[in-house]
Amino acid sequence: MKRPRIMAVCGFGLGTSLVLKMTLDEVLAQHGVTAEVFCSDMDTALGQTYDLVVTSRELAQRFMDGPQPVIVVDNFLSTAEIEKNVLPAVLDLIAH
Repeated sequence: MKRPRIMAVCGFGLGTSLVLKMTLDEVLAQHGVTAEVFCSDMDTALGQTYDLVVTSRELAQRFMDGPQPVIVVDNFLSTAEIEKNVLPAVLDLIAH
């Protein structure tokens, strides 16, 4: 089973991406999914290696030309939104 690398991205610093990472970790743990979730700011993100990007609507466009999927999350604290939008993409990565 593949262990995907999921990058949580915010615009500046790492505060907001850390909140997103913590929510992602919580949802993945609840579903027994193992993944490497890490934080990045926008400047550093473009040089990272990852399988999936999770970010805000404002930043998503900067990743749309890349080969990896980009998932937009509007509420970084919402476990329900992460379950609905991100979990299926992670499960798909693991399956392939």
